[in-house]
Amino acid sequence: MAVKDPTAVERANLLNMAKLSIKGLIESALSFGRTLDSDYPPLQQFFVVMEHCLKHGLKVRKSFLSYNKTIWGPLELVEKLYPEAEEIAASVRDLPGLKTPLGRARAWLRLALMQKKMADYLRCLIIQRDLLSEFYEYHALMMEEEGAVIVGLLVGLNVIDANLCVKGEDLDSQVGVIDFSMYLKNEEDIGNKERNVQIAAILDQKNYVEELNRQLNSTVSSLHSRVDSLEKSNTRLIEELAIAKNNIIKLQEENHQLRSENKLILMKTQQHLEVTKVDVETELQTYKQSRQGLDEMYNEARRQLREESQLRQDVENELMVQVSMKHEIELAMKLLEKDIHEKQDTLIGLRQQLEDVKAINIEMYQKLQGSEEGMKEKNEMIGRLEDKTNRITAAMKQLEQSDKDLLTQTRTIAMSFVKCASSDTQPQYKLVKDISF
Repeated sequence: MAVKDPTAVERANLLNMAKLSIKGLIESALSFGRTLDSDYPPLQQFFVVMEHCLKHGLKVRKSFLSYNKTIWGPLELVEKLYPEAEEIAASVRDLPGLKTPLGRARAWLRLALMQKKMADYLRCLIIQRDLLSEFYEYHALMMEEEGAVIVGLLVGLNVIDANLCVKGEDLDSQVGVIDFSMYLKNEEDIGNKERNVQIAAILDQKNYVEELNRQLNSTVSSLHSRVDSLEKSNTRLIEELAIAKNNIIKLQEENHQLRSENKLILMKTQQHLEVTKVDVETELQTYKQSRQGLDEMYNEARRQLREESQLRQDVENELMVQVSMKHEIELAMKLLEKDIHEKQDTLIGLRQQLEDVKAINIEMYQKLQGSEEGMKEKNEMIGRLEDKTNRITAAMKQLEQSDKDLLTQTRTIAMSFVKCASSDTQPQYKLVKDISF
């Protein structure tokens, strides 16, 4: 038969005791139903068991006076690994009456349990085995798997609430002895415990049902209130929907009416535009015709002016020849020249009138797209232009007649001069005859 390692047996025993202690503490705390205090026996035994687990395999540190073997060293290391543990470490150091490191370690465990952070603190500690090796032997419980199992069991302690008075408690002189009688139970205790568990379960179920009923009642009342509010909001929405439908119908009618009015206005506008377009085209055609007639008249007057100019030049040449001949011819030529100057003035006036007619024509072209009153004014202006044209025509005819009369007079004077100057030579008579014709 193989001999077991004593340290392994110690670790197994401590692990079993930790399981029993944690399980018993949780069950008794739940059945107790109140916040735990320092005098609660299962809680005292839990701290004793945890103290033995932390002391297992702890290295002995030599000092000048004695050998020191305490768990405060590794617990003090937690604040460096877990920043939230700085507060609990500072509180332990500030507690009055704690003189030994063991007392500080016991206070630290109690404060960690009240904070429900014991499992978290020890978990970060057992992960750093290189740091723990300074405080524990290689076969210590905190260095093996049993330490990790105990840390996992400590998570279950978060369901209990504890209110421990650490300040006035004597933690330095307490003797940590495990009371195994709390974990050794006979059959009667087991039966009583089972009945108590059943009764507690029934009471828990009753409390659960009552709480559930209360929650259901509150839920039903809240649902009723929500139903009422939804009905009110639904009624309000129905009314708003009816109002919105009426508004939509009115808007549709107004839209239809506006569309019909728009179509009517568009038709009227198109008709008016067509009529205006026809009128403008007619007026433009009339203006073009009248302008064409005025252009023809202007060209005719210009042609006549050129003829008169040519005739004037001929008459001037003839007069110049006749002046050299006789004094009567000079007097006749002076009269003729005077008449010609008058004709020039008349022609200049006619030219100015033609320029005015041209300016009026341009003004009429610019005002072609005006209103009916503008067209009436244009018609009046066209009438005035026609009158001026008629006057110009009459003046031209009068000028032609005066020219004919002047030519006749000139011929008569020339013939009389020829007859009076019968003693002159034949070449001179022939010259006068050529000039007259």
